[in-house]
Amino acid sequence: MSTPTPPPHTPNASRPQSPLGKAFIGIAGLIGAGKTTLATALGTHLNLEVHYEPVIDNEYLDDFYRDTARYAFPMQIYLLNRRFQQHQEIIWAGNGGVQDRTIYEDAIFAKTLRDQGFMEQRDYETYLDLFRHMSNFMCRPHVIIYLDVAPKTSLSRIHERDRSCESTVSLEYLQQLYDNYEEFLGEIARLIPVLRVKWDEFIQVDTLADAITKEYTRGSFLREITSLV
Repeated sequence: MSTPTPPPHTPNASRPQSPLGKAFIGIAGLIGAGKTTLATALGTHLNLEVHYEPVIDNEYLDDFYRDTARYAFPMQIYLLNRRFQQHQEIIWAGNGGVQDRTIYEDAIFAKTLRDQGFMEQRDYETYLDLFRHMSNFMCRPHVIIYLDVAPKTSLSRIHERDRSCESTVSLEYLQQLYDNYEEFLGEIARLIPVLRVKWDEFIQVDTLADAITKEYTRGSFLREITSLV
């Protein structure tokens, strides 16, 4: 049975202000890593609105998994457009929030599709040009939390949630995606603080949120949360 996207979390005005103020937090990671679960929990714990990845209303999703080569480029353009809209809404609202997958990760998926022969080089370059132009109008998140999950764990979780459209996702694809994420992290950490969390085994969200709050105040970094006590 497919797991439905939970409703957005709306902060309660009567609650104390979030310990992170109006922070804009992005949750990054492989397919099935557990981003939505963590985003929902962090939104509640930190009293921040959660903005979920567009899945249920994605008009290209089924076609993309059915005929990846044909729909790779329109799928990536669709996601870039939707993610840009969501990113800007978070910024314009001025209240901060937790975003379930960032716009910056879309380029990782586009690169992986190119690497595996599902997207033509000219389409990939057109996509990158569009992304670069759009990025000139974007304010960056305050921090990105990367859920570090092994490709095998990712595949196992994909099977557990049993979305029919994801039945063709292969371990080879996830491994390529994982490798490209590693390259991406080194690049994005020069611009945005990144917290890497080992996520093969889930962690109590209260404990993780406290660790994130502490690490968040320590400036620009690519840092792994190794101690949660």
